[in-house]
Amino acid sequence: MRRIGLRKTKRVRSVLPSQREVVRDVLFSATQCAAWLTLRELSQITQFGEASISAQLRHLRKPKYGSYVVEKRVRRGVVVSDVEHRTIWEYRLMPRVRVGAQRKWTSKALPCNAPAAMTAPRW
Repeated sequence: MRRIGLRKTKRVRSVLPSQREVVRDVLFSATQCAAWLTLRELSQITQFGEASISAQLRHLRKPKYGSYVVEKRVRRGVVVSDVEHRTIWEYRLMPRVRVGAQRKWTSKALPCNAPAAMTAPRW
């Protein structure tokens, strides 16, 4: 009998980054160059639609996806056409600012004179 398909081969699976990761990386690299990008420019770079890029920017603000600071401002000096006057927004992504770890105090952890115990020691 002939055995078919018993060879063990390793398959390398390549994992493509999600839209959110691509938009995040493009905006971070633009921020390093001190550049602001519009939705249209992001769309041309990433080949994703402007509406989906806008949704990804909303997701990047959420704690679940990194709590990034997405800054937004009006691009000055841009004339779309003589008939149409609309605002063009540009975006930049800043890393979140980490605040020091907060201690969770419980009633058992605090002594009776808690305010006095929480002051800095005097040397």
